[in-house]
Amino acid sequence: MTAGEAGAEPRGRVTITEIARQAGVSVPTVSRVVNGRSDVSPRTRARVEELLQRYGYRKRPAAPGTRAALLDLVFNDLDSPWAVEIIRGVEEIAHAEGVGTVVSAIHGRSGAAREWMRNLRARASDGVILVTSALDTDLHDELRALGVPLVVVDPAGSPSLDAPTIGAANWSGGLAATEHLLSLGHRRIGLIAGPPRLLCSRARFDGYRAALEGAGLTLDESLVVPGDFHPESGFAGCEKLLDLPEPPTAVFAASDQMALGAIEALRRRGLRVPEDMSLVGFDDLPEVRWSAPPLTTIRQPLADMGKLAVRTVLKLARNEVPDTPRVELGTELIHRASTAPPRPH
Repeated sequence: MTAGEAGAEPRGRVTITEIARQAGVSVPTVSRVVNGRSDVSPRTRARVEELLQRYGYRKRPAAPGTRAALLDLVFNDLDSPWAVEIIRGVEEIAHAEGVGTVVSAIHGRSGAAREWMRNLRARASDGVILVTSALDTDLHDELRALGVPLVVVDPAGSPSLDAPTIGAANWSGGLAATEHLLSLGHRRIGLIAGPPRLLCSRARFDGYRAALEGAGLTLDESLVVPGDFHPESGFAGCEKLLDLPEPPTAVFAASDQMALGAIEALRRRGLRVPEDMSLVGFDDLPEVRWSAPPLTTIRQPLADMGKLAVRTVLKLARNEVPDTPRVELGTELIHRASTAPPRPH
């Protein structure tokens, strides 16, 4: 058998990548064995250590302050308190596990995703958590070739990546928001919807529609206006609803930020919440407890989603199989002061 045949030992200094290839594990797994981490199964550790010993691998001295493990947390953008809640959950578990976090945004700049991939390759990340973002097939294939595990939080579309996903019960949240307004006596209920390209937006709309149908009401398309989860679209959407010949008496805004924009649109017209219009949001961001009035909303466990994402991606990095490839955490109606029965005519 020649040196170029299968099973031959690599010439020169062996790399972690070569050790990982021969052991049939990811590069981060070999890195954890080299750094004495405990989060590797005994069988995998023994296989990696045997190869390290066979090739006489020696760990390079780490620079002062270097961390042994890193996770990449990737968003489309970072201009929302919603993202901050995800980061808070990720950081809590990552810190407890001794893992560093690199936060990136890949939307809005040409070539940003490709630039992020170059940086990821250079820093040998242990795993990637992708939040409401999408990677093209080439970048996903590169991640797989690098042996970097991936978890998707709140997938942008129908999950097509070969990766676990973590989301919230958006359909039941949309259902609960609308049923709450129906229970108060509202029958003309508007919806300021989220971007239709997002799976969570479509699920919230479907929950809204299901609640109306359950109450024997037909969906009125004129009561559904588009939004993008930001306050400006909530403001514009509420204006459209108020300009209807017969405006709704209540509105379900598919995000808290859009609900806050709607409150401002009502205020500028001299209308009050909930006396003139009831309003329900979605997310339960910290600031809505202090809005005027405090917002009735659907609590989405954003921080918990971030926590579970870290636990899942670290499990994948240890070559363990997650309990389920798709997790949906529960949502909950939080009743505050922005909803009330409609005013009698």
